[in-house]
Amino acid sequence: MAVNYSAKEEADGHPSGGVGVPGGGAVGSGGGGGAVKTRKPDNTAFKQQRLPAWQPILTAGTVLPAFFIIGLIFIPIGIGIFVTSNNIREYEIDYTGTEPSSPCNKCLNVSWDSTPPCTCTINFTLEHSFESNVFMYYGLSNFYQNHRRYVKSRDDSQLNGDNSSLLNPSKECEPYRTNEDKPIAPCGAIANSMFNDTLELYRIDNDTRTPITLIKKGIAWWTDKNVKFRNPTGDGNNLTALFQGTTKPVNWPKPVYMLDSEPDNNGFINEDFIVWMRTAALPTFRKLYRLIERKNNLQPTLQAGNYSLDIAYNYPVHSFDGRKRMILSTISWMGGKNPFLGIAYITVGSICFFLGVVLLIIHHKYGNRNTSADIPN
Repeated sequence: MAVNYSAKEEADGHPSGGVGVPGGGAVGSGGGGGAVKTRKPDNTAFKQQRLPAWQPILTAGTVLPAFFIIGLIFIPIGIGIFVTSNNIREYEIDYTGTEPSSPCNKCLNVSWDSTPPCTCTINFTLEHSFESNVFMYYGLSNFYQNHRRYVKSRDDSQLNGDNSSLLNPSKECEPYRTNEDKPIAPCGAIANSMFNDTLELYRIDNDTRTPITLIKKGIAWWTDKNVKFRNPTGDGNNLTALFQGTTKPVNWPKPVYMLDSEPDNNGFINEDFIVWMRTAALPTFRKLYRLIERKNNLQPTLQAGNYSLDIAYNYPVHSFDGRKRMILSTISWMGGKNPFLGIAYITVGSICFFLGVVLLIIHHKYGNRNTSADIPN
């Protein structure tokens, strides 16, 4: 067996000669045989890893300034975010009623179909005024809206007003797809478990209760209200006729076309319903319930003083050890109250600055030493 070798052609990835084969001509030679297969990559800059590259050289002159610059930038940003978060007014009331002394303890074991609904009133005091617009949230704990089957249990085509999906919902909605041989509108577990407590806020002044105006519109995302959720189409705007042939979700006290008396906030475009259908990522969450707008710049939106919260306790949470809250909050340019982001910036900045100081001391103490050793002859 003879092998012809050419250093130049092997460098190009193609052997020049052929390999002798007993009983025949040389493979790879001009005798009509096939080319020798090689596993060597082609001699290109990409495959031979000869592309231009930049590799940073980490020295004290580059690492130390980077640590100090990151620290000096992150710490002021973190302080600003933290102070801004602390300036947000927030007041929270837990009205689950697990404590025997709670006014809502009598409603703890309420069920979905309780008639009449259980009501309770909680009095509270605001120590500080709420100057800007106030957002009222309801909060739930130990409620896993992020469960895979729960998240998938909906029909987006039905919610978008598709008439065929209205009467023939997706199978993803099972077991809340039909009831009594009628399609459920809206179908699915998300819609079936919609939050339905009613909250009303009053200011108490000299034993006189003055209701606080709660705005129910403008609480949903614009894209949800105008794009993702639409009522079925048909002759006229009579939602009762448009939803004919469907039935309400199992746990709802009334059908979807009776959620509100105003046509632009009824049916699938009801904003309370839209807010609920945007599922939360964590088991403890809050969702926007109402808005309290500031009437003039001379008086705060909610003055410091005594208030009462009237609750129509319809939503059961005791069976899964859940809790319910009402939250009043203002907002800033960064959203609601959240000190974590500011603390994270301050922590990272402080660690970088501390490491910069430590490395500077080490470099100053050991960096100038002559580490070369004399090699004996």
